[in-house]
Amino acid sequence: MKILLLNDFGTLQGGAEAQLTALRAALRARGHDARLFTTSAPYGGLPFQSDYLCWGTATPLRAVTQVLNPSAYWALRRVLRTFQPDVVHARVILWQLSPGILPLLRDVPSIFNPADYRPACPTAKKILPDGRPCAYPRGLACLRQGCRPAPQWALEMLQCHLWQRYRDCFDCVVAQSEGAKLLLESLGISVNEVIWNGALERPERPPLREPPLIAFAGRLSPEKGVLTLLEAFRRVLDRVPGAKLLMAGAGPERGPVEKLAKHLDIARQLELTGHLAKDEMEERLRLAWVQAVPSIWHEPFPNVATEAMMRGVAVVASRMGGLPEIVEDGETGFLAPPGDSAGLGDALTELVTNRQQAERMGRAGRERARRLFSMEQTVSRFERLYTRMLK
Repeated sequence: MKILLLNDFGTLQGGAEAQLTALRAALRARGHDARLFTTSAPYGGLPFQSDYLCWGTATPLRAVTQVLNPSAYWALRRVLRTFQPDVVHARVILWQLSPGILPLLRDVPSIFNPADYRPACPTAKKILPDGRPCAYPRGLACLRQGCRPAPQWALEMLQCHLWQRYRDCFDCVVAQSEGAKLLLESLGISVNEVIWNGALERPERPPLREPPLIAFAGRLSPEKGVLTLLEAFRRVLDRVPGAKLLMAGAGPERGPVEKLAKHLDIARQLELTGHLAKDEMEERLRLAWVQAVPSIWHEPFPNVATEAMMRGVAVVASRMGGLPEIVEDGETGFLAPPGDSAGLGDALTELVTNRQQAERMGRAGRERARRLFSMEQTVSRFERLYTRMLK
């Protein structure tokens, strides 16, 4: 079977990109011809993983090309004609590729597998600038609530119009979790199926050792709940003065994180690594007693949670988005209300003060991840879906 994967970005800058390249590798291992089409938008000097490239940009010009990217249209048209895929599988397409490519998909079975809520929200997160969940429909509220400045808002409303006009070019919409499905459908996007992201097998972490280490991996951005995590860690240190917090990742909240860490007097127990290469990331995270996933937005399926469980690390996460489907509360870790630093801190403290419980929950998490969230299972489900679409 020939499968063409579409994504805005071709560098491994986030979970969506890592998932798509892993899916491509797994499909190829099963004998399929899977190829990845992306833009050339750069990110931090990371190499491209793409089989096909069209033009993309990290400059302000993106505000225009995300509405209509002529390079994406003509390049995809050429690839569809020469590669002739049996199925097109699109993930993130509204930041660079633009809805202008959608009419090209009318004559080929096509899946939309969104990694965020960009089709119904210009920020893609459905949260307001002050961190509260957004209950407003897309439109004037995006301007009035301060989510977007007027010029950018006008262009994104045009993008929304084009998306609404052409979105029926997709034959099937696949959500990444039941939580994502509920939110997407509340936003007017019908979902045909739910397929969880897959996690690659990882070596089991070594026995826990002192001092207790709490890990966070992800973009340092407001929706990831990084400031809530710092406040929670302050509570942990009141009980366990020797505990450490490792935050692996880069992003716009680096400055506020450093400032708050100093204010809370936790800077000496905090390590901010910035972006880490994959192998180094694995080596650092496998030493954690617990991994924190304190998101305050409806993250469809946070891969860092299943990856931690594959290592055998307990997870403390927000009860939001796809996380309640991943973390079995009280068995593989704990769930806390989003934005609740006290609840998050208490859950983290319970694990870093009880090595035996952290070990037990980590083992249970690894068993659950291997049973439910393996990449092999995800690929099998997509294979079955592709086959049904061709009948």
